[in-house]
Amino acid sequence: MPGSPTLPAGPGVGYKPQHYNAILTDPAPVTWLEIHAENYMGDGGRPLAQLRHLAERFPISVHGVGLSIGGEGRLDPDHLARLKHLCDWLQPASFSEHLAWSTHDGAFLNDLLPLPYTAATLTRVADHIDELQEALGRRMLLENPSSYLAFAESEMSETDFLRAVADRTGCGLLLDVNNVFVSATNLGLDARAYVADFPIEKVGELHLGGHDEDHDDHGAPLLIDSHGRAVADPVWALLDVVLDRLGPAPLLIEWDTDVPDWPVLAAEAARGQAALTRAGERAAA
Repeated sequence: MPGSPTLPAGPGVGYKPQHYNAILTDPAPVTWLEIHAENYMGDGGRPLAQLRHLAERFPISVHGVGLSIGGEGRLDPDHLARLKHLCDWLQPASFSEHLAWSTHDGAFLNDLLPLPYTAATLTRVADHIDELQEALGRRMLLENPSSYLAFAESEMSETDFLRAVADRTGCGLLLDVNNVFVSATNLGLDARAYVADFPIEKVGELHLGGHDEDHDDHGAPLLIDSHGRAVADPVWALLDVVLDRLGPAPLLIEWDTDVPDWPVLAAEAARGQAALTRAGERAAA
């Protein structure tokens, strides 16, 4: 299918309008940018003008947050049409969405909610991805979620579920390393074992982000995937494990709340570049 990811194997950042001038004047070490699709589905104005200018200089990754890939109902045709229009004129290097649901009976819930990993869920998710890829005329990447609970009715592991979805639909995968760490901590799992079992050959993009630390009602550690602070050191360490399997790859730094000044975000991207460089050196040794 056309539209396979062509992002450079370097660091990218989630674009925020307050960084527009800084990115144009001093973009190092950023090699690509990500936008959230839903912020650019309008018909004009400054956001689209700035995006068109940035797209002349940087590969763009479009990340959807509102399609509700795992929802029980059909994909919203109006949302899908607006997304297609955006991708048609922007021609992004990559498009991705979440393994989650956010709609029910016509209501939109402002969250990315988890799914049970069953045969029925697999069929529903695969059907939605087939519809999406056909509509866009491009291959998408599906992102692993951050989880706060597990479903008793799940019939397979998350890694097996993602592998089955990718095999059935031909989609690629987006491996969010922070989500792995958050989910493993919250569910009492082994993050390195998850990475070892992940279908790494399907991965077209990596994500890193910050999380907040809390405790549940029983005093156990609870991590919240907030994207509101620097990437934690254990997540950087887990990234090294991923890169030893995958090799250098497109690596996004996400920082969506309490967004810092550009030098702080650029420093996180530089740390990402250093991790990619070390991975290349280890592979060559």
